[in-house]
Amino acid sequence: MSSAHATARELFAPERLGLETRVEFRTTAVELLDRLPADTGTLVIDLTHTRQVDSAGLGVLMLVQRRAAERRQTVVLRHPNDELRFLLAITKLAELFRLEPPREPRGGARATDRTMDASGGRR
Repeated sequence: MSSAHATARELFAPERLGLETRVEFRTTAVELLDRLPADTGTLVIDLTHTRQVDSAGLGVLMLVQRRAAERRQTVVLRHPNDELRFLLAITKLAELFRLEPPREPRGGARATDRTMDASGGRR
């Protein structure tokens, strides 16, 4: 649940962010950005359970960030894994996002426990 005055939304990225998931992910992210106030809105993309990001996935993250920048909003990448952090660093994209530290692995967590949900909720 969120109020009309919410300044942050959360989006759970899929286990594989790439060619097959990019359209749905981008559509959901843009819808969330559009619901946030310009100048102060923050979209938090939770990558806790994202195991693989290919070039299409990097591209969609860039497109989402570009849309946010047009509206003077912030995109936070929460818990990106080391591989994604490395890709962002070598492509010089890391400076476009606010990065939160990777999550420490805990026993029993499964990548399929959370999926992308347009409302920012967990399914």
